[in-house]
Amino acid sequence: MKSAVWVPLFDELADPAVVVRLAVAAEEHGWDGFFVWDHVRWRTPVQAVADPWTTLAAVATATTSVRLGPMVSALPRRRPQVLARQSVTLDLLSGGRLVLGAGLGSDRFGEEFSRFGEEVDDRRRAAMLDDTITILRTAWSGDPVRYDADWCTIDDVTFLPRPVRGEIPIWTAGFPGYRRPLERAARADGFVPVNLEQPDQLVTALARIDVLRTEAGTAATPYEVAVPLPGTADLAAFAQAGATWWLADVDPHTITADELAGVIRDGPFR
Repeated sequence: MKSAVWVPLFDELADPAVVVRLAVAAEEHGWDGFFVWDHVRWRTPVQAVADPWTTLAAVATATTSVRLGPMVSALPRRRPQVLARQSVTLDLLSGGRLVLGAGLGSDRFGEEFSRFGEEVDDRRRAAMLDDTITILRTAWSGDPVRYDADWCTIDDVTFLPRPVRGEIPIWTAGFPGYRRPLERAARADGFVPVNLEQPDQLVTALARIDVLRTEAGTAATPYEVAVPLPGTADLAAFAQAGATWWLADVDPHTITADELAGVIRDGPFR
């Protein structure tokens, strides 16, 4: 099981220079990934929030081996055509190390949809998420994008350059017991289970995803399962249940740069 530092870009960690130093330290200490939260607002006591794409661009230029990306990004509040450009640019800058975490997002933790007039209906955002993933995959292929939904239109546009490896892995997030997120995860390159508590939950979810991937004929392709868990969790049990990545979960309301540096020095899962 690979290990990734997972950084909420809040308060002290809203300073990109601080985050870059942490990313360099993570690479030096043998971590496999360096992922960041993607939000525009969070509930109190958090006040400062950084942009993930600018921060990750800085991380990309200061590191050489860690996988990186927003984990996860609420794609329904992003314009697909802008995200297509941003993602490939960052992928090229990092030498093909980008992973795109994708989800619906939630208004629960920071009202970051309702306060900006964004879509608050979960089912509506689910449809927007699926649209965006379809658009991105076509854009990354280099084929012309023709897409007409009631919330976005792309009229015969080719997006170049292409990603370093021709595509960018997409890991979709969702509750492990819900049908639609598992169906979406089965079509993606990886799964990030939300609010995971027990290894048995992961076993059940992955069994369903395996069935869906077998039915789709994609069971033989590489697949990642990234579990956000504190370092005190029984990581070995989750690895045995099927997790391939550990995202080192920290408290976004209290974590400091020094404390996160300590997590990094403690090292990845072995």
